[in-house]
Amino acid sequence: MSNWPHHLRWLNLALFIVYPLSWFAPLLRAGLLPLFGMSEISLISGLQSLWESDVFLALVVTLFALFAPLIKTLGLALVQFNLLDRRSLPVLEVIGKLAMADIFLIALYITLSKGMGVGRVEPAWGLYLFTACILTSITLGFIEKRRAPASSL
Repeated sequence: MSNWPHHLRWLNLALFIVYPLSWFAPLLRAGLLPLFGMSEISLISGLQSLWESDVFLALVVTLFALFAPLIKTLGLALVQFNLLDRRSLPVLEVIGKLAMADIFLIALYITLSKGMGVGRVEPAWGLYLFTACILTSITLGFIEKRRAPASSL
């Protein structure tokens, strides 16, 4: 059991590699008609399009999709290495929930586009990878919150 927190640290640090991979992975495939090819849309390509059409929404999505997960991961790493007070864990938990908001928006977009019947939208493997990153981060935060402080061990 004594190695468990050590493994949590490495799993949390691995998110610094996996998050950027998930940003470039295809989140969904979209096509206008079934006869035409499907375009793959990643978080980064979607953000690039957003910056051209709606700067405010692009800022919000950039904050939730890119910065919130990394800030939460960094904060949790600092707590795990005793460089940040454990009292910051509730704030990190809120940041993690904000990061989950963009997955909801992507799922809503897929649902709405399927309902409109204009084109075809399918989730791609990057959506699952990004979701797994967020859920891993939330789980690690939950476990760390439940874990006894290092000074009491």
